[in-house]
Amino acid sequence: MEALSSSFRHPQFLQVPSLNNIRANVKRRHQPMIRANIFKKPLDSTILNKLDDFICTFLDPSPLRPGIDPKNGMSGNFAPAEELPPTACTEVAVEGGGGPLPSCLDGAYIRNGPNPQFIVAEGRRRPYHLFDGDGMLHMIRISGGKATTFCSRFVKTHKHTVERENGSPFVPSPFSSFNGIATSISRCMLTAARVLTGQFDPLNKGLGTANTSVALLPGGGGANLFALSECDLPYEIKVTEEGDIVTLGRHDFRSSISSNNNNNNNNNNNNNNNNNNNKNNNPLLFLNMTAHPKVDEKTGETFAYRCNITRPFLTMFRIDPDGRKQKDVHVHSLKESTIIHDFSMTENFCVFVDTQIVMNPLSVLRGRPPVGVDRAKVPRLGVIGKYAEDDSRMWWTEAPGLNMFHSVNAWEEDGGATIVMVVTNALQVEELFESIGLAQLRLEKITIDVKAQTVQRQPLSTKLLEFGVINPAYAAKKNRYVYGAIIGPKGIDGIVKLDLSLTHKDGHVDCVVASHLYRPGCCGGEPFFVSKEPNNPSADEDDGYLVTFVTDENNGESKFVVMDAKSATLDIIAAIKLPCRIPSGFHGLFIPEGDLNKV
Repeated sequence: MEALSSSFRHPQFLQVPSLNNIRANVKRRHQPMIRANIFKKPLDSTILNKLDDFICTFLDPSPLRPGIDPKNGMSGNFAPAEELPPTACTEVAVEGGGGPLPSCLDGAYIRNGPNPQFIVAEGRRRPYHLFDGDGMLHMIRISGGKATTFCSRFVKTHKHTVERENGSPFVPSPFSSFNGIATSISRCMLTAARVLTGQFDPLNKGLGTANTSVALLPGGGGANLFALSECDLPYEIKVTEEGDIVTLGRHDFRSSISSNNNNNNNNNNNNNNNNNNNKNNNPLLFLNMTAHPKVDEKTGETFAYRCNITRPFLTMFRIDPDGRKQKDVHVHSLKESTIIHDFSMTENFCVFVDTQIVMNPLSVLRGRPPVGVDRAKVPRLGVIGKYAEDDSRMWWTEAPGLNMFHSVNAWEEDGGATIVMVVTNALQVEELFESIGLAQLRLEKITIDVKAQTVQRQPLSTKLLEFGVINPAYAAKKNRYVYGAIIGPKGIDGIVKLDLSLTHKDGHVDCVVASHLYRPGCCGGEPFFVSKEPNNPSADEDDGYLVTFVTDENNGESKFVVMDAKSATLDIIAAIKLPCRIPSGFHGLFIPEGDLNKV
């Protein structure tokens, strides 16, 4: 079975406001959150639910540690929200006298994030970690310079569907479900019983939450839109003309069709290499993929990978412009099951970081979570050709203290002799599962000498920064500007702009050249850069806008915010009041109207 890990792209903001403000907001929801079994269930489901309640009540530790206490993961900025069908928005002009929004913003902004469909009632002790939340997509549509509709929809994963039919959550989590030997073994046995009784089919239908990111990938002569998490295959979604979001289903990039065709061809071909290639494309092994695939804009190919809990622990693959998965390239030089949340891609190379976050399923038998941190391990950085047939020419070099979470951008210099990466690094990686503020996340510039196989690292700021983004037109190209989210004690406090050209100055330790802090009590999200003139190759790199969602926990209001990316203070030029409060989330994507019509 492939890795059971949930997305590591976004650790939880543990220190959150009290429940008092949130309870007031909950009362205003359109529908009550699901608190109890509401569907008619067969006898075996009822019995298994009772056993699950027994485990939560009597076997789970009391009190629960902060990282899996629902009082933290389901409150404050991350208090869950209900689904909302397409609903009209109200525009609030901050600057410019209430004129229309810039025409380049016509399209849709979609953001993904964890949002449990069940809340834990007060007094209950069911463990919950932020990463456990079901994926919910929040989307605002803009047309003709006006915000038209906003909607919030769950990604209808297999996990979401079977738990809703059951009336309560039961799919085990690698972060919150294993809290002692008795608890761990009991939950494993209970899960096996649900599989045997047909309530749950993780091998054929997946077990992921699709709560991490949104990606627009080439395929079928156009593009396909996906919600992703790294513990499962992507779920294809569609934006309707009415401004709604529909889940089309789990997507394997036609790998099963490719395998069947290869099997037919191999019946008449005894070539051992072809047989080996067919084994490398076995759809039964294609159970998950990264939540951060990379698209080569020149070729239309998508590059991706998956982490495994058995050898080979890392597998690369490509998806051709028609949306068909190509053969696997197994990386046998990775020595243990490692959580690699993101990777870097340049014109000719892919770069992976072998972090200290490891996956060991046998830890469950010892009563510990299968995901943990190996503090004695020395991280490594590995470089492999994008079109490599195997890992024979891949090389690794030690990179002490490098626990890369996200790759912001990467490119080549000196004719491919040098690789430059901009990444986020967790200096205190052991704290990631408890509090993102304690993890000390910072942006770094990494320079790799390909011939000498050496690495140089340079911090870009002393601030705690995450969710770095660039002008998408500069992906895999040398860029100057990076925008990052300021990590505060309760969430994202603001946005900064960094100038990478300042790294060439001796002794320069902070490349921040502009910043914008939200008002007290407001929490934002990852920004996304939208160019003013996306079809103008001579436009300035920073001539555009930053868009994101911001929620004011003082009054429970959420807004879609537009900032001037070129201004010295990242001025907010417009804000759209949303029809409801939405929780903080993970990654988002802006899709221009022209591209949206091709999906």
